[in-house]
Amino acid sequence: MYYLIRNTLEECSAEQCHDAGAPFVAILTPQQWLEESENFDMGIDFDMNSNEDILTTKAEVNYDSLTGTFCIPVQSACTDVPESFSFALDETGIVFIDKNKNALNLVQRIQRNKKWRKPSLERFLYDFLELIIHNDLQIMQRYERELDGIEKEIMDNAEEAHIQRNNEIRGDIRDLRIHYEQLQDLGQELEENENGFFEEDNIRYFHMFSSRVDRLYDAATHLRDYTIQLNDLYQSQLDVKQNRIMTVLTVVTTIFMPLTLIVGWYGMNFKYMPELEWIFGYPVIIGLSVLIVAGSLIFFKVKKIL
Repeated sequence: MYYLIRNTLEECSAEQCHDAGAPFVAILTPQQWLEESENFDMGIDFDMNSNEDILTTKAEVNYDSLTGTFCIPVQSACTDVPESFSFALDETGIVFIDKNKNALNLVQRIQRNKKWRKPSLERFLYDFLELIIHNDLQIMQRYERELDGIEKEIMDNAEEAHIQRNNEIRGDIRDLRIHYEQLQDLGQELEENENGFFEEDNIRYFHMFSSRVDRLYDAATHLRDYTIQLNDLYQSQLDVKQNRIMTVLTVVTTIFMPLTLIVGWYGMNFKYMPELEWIFGYPVIIGLSVLIVAGSLIFFKVKKIL
């Protein structure tokens, strides 16, 4: 697919793409790129024929082109697998090498929804990059609401809290932070404008994009710290409950220690033990045991141990 960047993206032929005098956007499959790459007159220093091994978002400056790759994680792409494709650009336009129509879908959304007073390659790139992250703020807000719910569950009953979901969210946030770090590097490469492909007045678009990515990165960092705090809170709540159990066991053991002493003492059955033949010996020992238990309970209550 070929487009010219005018007030809107206008679909055109390959010949019009090269001869119209307006910046162009081309979306080619790896096979089409093999067949047509020479027509674009871009110096490419690395193999862009396949999307299979694309794992990062990056940009590299060549002698007369800027080349790179996009790898959009499933959280941003809202898909089951990451979306990936390559690109090459110079002052005349940009070519996407896209096996799975990921870039094509983004470009078609721009064609349907965008209209520019001052069309330019820089403005198209800004809108394209913005589409990659335009849902991410809502994703962050959704994660934050989930984490708030998990925090409430931990405070109510730590043992029934969905702490595993907290760990899953931390993994998602980790992937997003890596994605934003790579987008920050990409934005800096575009702002650098080493080859002079972009008009100086339009560099502000890349600065706007970089600023937005910075805010998303900060939000992701905040959420990552939140997940770590929830893990600590979960562990502390379990420790508190365990301490309560140990306190009760300690109190019970302390109460029964004197009773155990009495049982052990009178279980020796010496012939001349005091009160062994006394008619009131058994009731007295019972009363003494009850008195010890009651006194111990009162003591622990006063000391606020129970």
